Amino acid sequence: MAATVTTSLVTATEHDPDRCESEEETRGAEAEDSGQQQQTGPVTVSHSRLSKLPLARIKALMKTDPDVSLASQESVFIIAKATELFVEMIAKDALVYAQQGKRKTLQRKDLDNAIEAIDEFAFLEGTLD
Repeated sequence: MAATVTTSLVTATEHDPDRCESEEETRGAEAEDSGQQQQTGPVTVSHSRLSKLPLARIKALMKTDPDVSLASQESVFIIAKATELFVEMIAKDALVYAQQGKRKTLQRKDLDNAIEAIDEFAFLEGTLD
């Protein structure tokens, strides 16, 4: 699949004396310009950089299921990403209960309250016992 990108380039020769660019801004603009060039051929994406969880550990956990004999990298990545989103969602909901108690640290009772209050977490009821 080939991607075509058309952009209008602004010349960098014009210099505004009122504006001072830092080195980071200059490098960021150069990286952005080089990233917008036309690409041909297949694009390979490193899933390990897109996931915060260790993919090798996720794969090992998946293989503990007797029904799973092989797990592709794509499926491992999807499971890892779904897990990240799930943990983020339940943590945010539990944070609401911690803030109601004027605390900054999540406690088990905050997770219990989030599980009881939100229907999407009904399948978790009794798992923390």
